[in-house]
Amino acid sequence: MAALIAGDRDRFLARETDDRKSRSLPPFGRLVALIVSGRDEASVHRLARDLARVAPRGQGIEVLGPAPAPLALLRDRYRYRLLLKAAREVRVQQPVRDWLGRVDIPRSLRVQVDIDPYGFL
Repeated sequence: MAALIAGDRDRFLARETDDRKSRSLPPFGRLVALIVSGRDEASVHRLARDLARVAPRGQGIEVLGPAPAPLALLRDRYRYRLLLKAAREVRVQQPVRDWLGRVDIPRSLRVQVDIDPYGFL
């Protein structure tokens, strides 16, 4: 932030690149955000926990969460987030598809999948 305040774009970008590389964040790694939402908070939390319990593991994949989404209540819907973090060479689509297939998702709940998200709200 100090580099931005000082107007030193190049220093900021170099630091950001180093941070992303050391944490395997895009473009040096892959992220998949899952947002579970619904009108009943207990049901949303239960589905998010169930997804965490059967989450893919190993093979360059790590799953974080569940945790309340930054906007935990939006348009009368409670929201929980899980984040799959993977090595850059991992093709994340099939593991995510298999992951979602391991859990019965009630019709009253929604699971949104965002591969390599730009934002986290």
